[in-house]
Amino acid sequence: MTTTRVEVIVTGGGTAGHVLPAIAVARALVAAGHEPAAIRFVGARRGIERRLVPEAGFALTLLPGRGVVRRLSVRNVAALAGLAVAFVVALARFARWRPRVVVAVGGFGAVACSLAAVLWRVPVVVVNVDSVPGAANRLIGRFARLCCVAFAGTGLPRARVTGAPVRPEVLAVDRSREGRARSRQALSISAAGPLVGVVGGSLGARRLNDAALGLAERLAGRGAGAVYHVCGSRALAGVTAAARAAGLGDGVGFTYRVVAYEDRLAELFAAADVVISRAGASTVAELATIGTPSILVPLPGAPSDHQSRNAEFLRGAGAAVIVGDDEASGERLFSEVAALLADPGRLEVMGEAARGVARPDAAAVIAALVEAVAARTPTPAGDSPRRARRKKEDE
Repeated sequence: MTTTRVEVIVTGGGTAGHVLPAIAVARALVAAGHEPAAIRFVGARRGIERRLVPEAGFALTLLPGRGVVRRLSVRNVAALAGLAVAFVVALARFARWRPRVVVAVGGFGAVACSLAAVLWRVPVVVVNVDSVPGAANRLIGRFARLCCVAFAGTGLPRARVTGAPVRPEVLAVDRSREGRARSRQALSISAAGPLVGVVGGSLGARRLNDAALGLAERLAGRGAGAVYHVCGSRALAGVTAAARAAGLGDGVGFTYRVVAYEDRLAELFAAADVVISRAGASTVAELATIGTPSILVPLPGAPSDHQSRNAEFLRGAGAAVIVGDDEASGERLFSEVAALLADPGRLEVMGEAARGVARPDAAAVIAALVEAVAARTPTPAGDSPRRARRKKEDE
């Protein structure tokens, strides 16, 4: 019995913002001719990759441990101990896998695997989708062979601006009149009138969840329409109860739909007249690729305020409106949404502006760069770290 050798390790995750770009790169590698079995994901046990990666059809190895918090805390002692264990596990797995290249997308899971790659002399390619790199990518970028970045000016070394990779599902949707009707049908939205999407990220966002309920109540008073609210799994019970108390649901003229997580997010972005969202880099990239007007509420306290910079990228292009988190009430969002829905010409211009700054080929470009880096690997990955060092000394 023969098994396919692992050629590419894709490591990192934690949130959908890291995992979805990683899956996009992996699928681009498959489209370029690699067997899915030759691509293995390595993530963290606590991350959303536990569900998303197997659903995408790729093998997944989960490492122990948790991320370091950005303050003095006893949790960091356990986190560092977990990182050490994860590093040892990754070292042992490399001996069996013998990969040609590692693709690191950020998050706790990427650190141990990337450090193991250094000892095994396996080249690392960083994929950084945020305007400001996180701590993991700043560390890994120091010894990476190449850093593929979505935005210029990240400060990462050996950087190549490629854009943020998006999934084939994002590239496949259509915002024409007919395409939007198909997307509504896919989401089982039958209500006439405008559709507003509210997305707080895979973990949810309390501020947006509260504001979405207030927005839905006000929109329901205007007549036909719909709000499609992705609230996060932790908040579903509370949001559902609050919506029921407010009399929101699948009404005759107005529909309020709440879900914990939406796998068909591309369909929602295609169907919606406007989307209200946090400003994670993957979300920004998908909104741009599809051409969806948006109201962005950057996450306060995000590392280096990277979500504000992500949001400014779309606002600067004329594709988005920014509302500060402390101002994101139901009343304020209703005011912004009502102004946009009253001006279809502005919505059309915003959609065109979004598409104008998109890089729909980013995943394919990154996949080609990963292949090029792997092809230039001078030392067989099958050598042990000690043997590799001896070879280097003898050269």
